[in-house]
Amino acid sequence: MQTFSPKKYINVYLGLGSNMGDRKGQLKKATELISKTIGKVAKKSHFYETQPWGNTEQDSFINQVLMVNTTLDPRDILKEITAIEREMGRARKDNEKWGPRLIDIDILLYGKRIIRDKGLEIPHPELHKRAFVLVPLMEIAPEYEHPVLKQQIDELFMECEDNSDVIMLDQM
Repeated sequence: MQTFSPKKYINVYLGLGSNMGDRKGQLKKATELISKTIGKVAKKSHFYETQPWGNTEQDSFINQVLMVNTTLDPRDILKEITAIEREMGRARKDNEKWGPRLIDIDILLYGKRIIRDKGLEIPHPELHKRAFVLVPLMEIAPEYEHPVLKQQIDELFMECEDNSDVIMLDQM
């Protein structure tokens, strides 16, 4: 007799951002594609308008964080994210680290896993330094413990030196 073995679901937290065109529309479209290819979107933060990071000579961003239930491993998630960004019209340029973008999707956290491979670092290495990530992440997972820093997201936010504006918008 064969027994049913359900797949193990992991909560992955994804950071989304856009500062070109219909910014909210880009995030909504990315969320739809994520739900079709990566897993069920279990939680999503509000939209937040934020100042650009790094290269400040560009339009402000709309950012959002999603919690997605997935059975995919981190490398497969990265492949799907890259495919979504490409499908939505993002062209990655090697020389433009913080430039304008139609869509940007980052893996912030993957369960309690710590991964330091070429091209993939989880938790995201800059997560604790960026208010535009911490504020929406804190909205949906304030007590989540960062697996490397061993601090909750709300504690990381209180210690964050990034004092840029992160303004909650009314629609999700």
